[in-house]
Amino acid sequence: MLIHKIETFPLFYRLPAAYGDANGIKSYRTNYLFRITTDTGVEGWGECVDWLPTLHKGFQERIIPYLIGKPIVDRSKLVLTLKKWHSRAATAVSMALTEILAKSSGLSICDLWGGKYRDKVPVYASFQSYSVEPDWHKHSLEAINQAVTEGFNMIKIKIGGKSISEDQLHVLSVQHLLQGKISLALDANQSYDVAAALQWKTMLEKSPNLLWMEEPLQIKYIAEYIVLRSRFFVPLAGGENIKTASDFIPLLSQYALDYITPDPLHIAGIDEYRETLSLARKFGIRATPHAYDGALTRLYALFAQACLEPWSKMETEMIEPVEWDVMDNPFNHLISVQPSNGEIAIPYGIGIGIEIDLEMLAFYQWDGSSYE
Repeated sequence: MLIHKIETFPLFYRLPAAYGDANGIKSYRTNYLFRITTDTGVEGWGECVDWLPTLHKGFQERIIPYLIGKPIVDRSKLVLTLKKWHSRAATAVSMALTEILAKSSGLSICDLWGGKYRDKVPVYASFQSYSVEPDWHKHSLEAINQAVTEGFNMIKIKIGGKSISEDQLHVLSVQHLLQGKISLALDANQSYDVAAALQWKTMLEKSPNLLWMEEPLQIKYIAEYIVLRSRFFVPLAGGENIKTASDFIPLLSQYALDYITPDPLHIAGIDEYRETLSLARKFGIRATPHAYDGALTRLYALFAQACLEPWSKMETEMIEPVEWDVMDNPFNHLISVQPSNGEIAIPYGIGIGIEIDLEMLAFYQWDGSSYE
């Protein structure tokens, strides 16, 4: 089979109410999907997220001309070449080619990967806690309460974008709402140094429902993470922006983290993403996928987690949760898979097992204009 046609679908949505994290406030959400069709008519979908003007130009002028006519079975070679040009595009192409291989074999993605250990995977509700309103605390609590009502039993909120005292007041309000019945993760987006992070120590020790603190420090500071891990009661997590499996080895071999948080979109290729999960297992360290950008990317994270061997013999803790974006983002509904009581039922059927919503692709199509 040869790559015959590639159709692109750049998507844009202007947020009616901006939100964000320690990296800043978002006023829009974007997505970039594409469909690869072979000369035999088999289709596969890929997805990436980046600045649309340059991403679209790169696909039209370089990536698509390079891929047209190439054999599907050269997947690894193609992804390796694309990785040099645009890492996220390489991952997206690897998704599409993986689906084509699965479909041509009459298999689901999970069956192509050797089969599932489980039919359901837990997810946690992931929030962008900050908004531009002075009473952002109130808006955050309302959103969290809605997620709890919808059945989520794990949530993650943001810290690091305000003063430590203001963030701690927010966390106390969240904990009062949760009443210890819902597990909570805190994500600082690499905002602190060790001294600042340690200002959270007393509060964290009083919170038995904490899942982890995510990236309190820049992820490159491995020695500092080791020091912080020795001082903290709460587990430490991080690594969403690391691009290769081998780059995780220093963190894993020195036991700087309790959880790694690899993102399928950031690691160049779905195969290497799965290698990262397996590598964590070899070191006895848990892996909870970061999957904030993109419904299709999140689906691949769920597939990989369904196929990952359990880290524990405890029946209630056999697999780590996947991040689920609960913010205002219509692209979360490009696929029909949605949480029920904090879990996702892995779809059956060949390929990804579900259809992309083509009407949404048409409705949210980016018009090519500047959006900053």
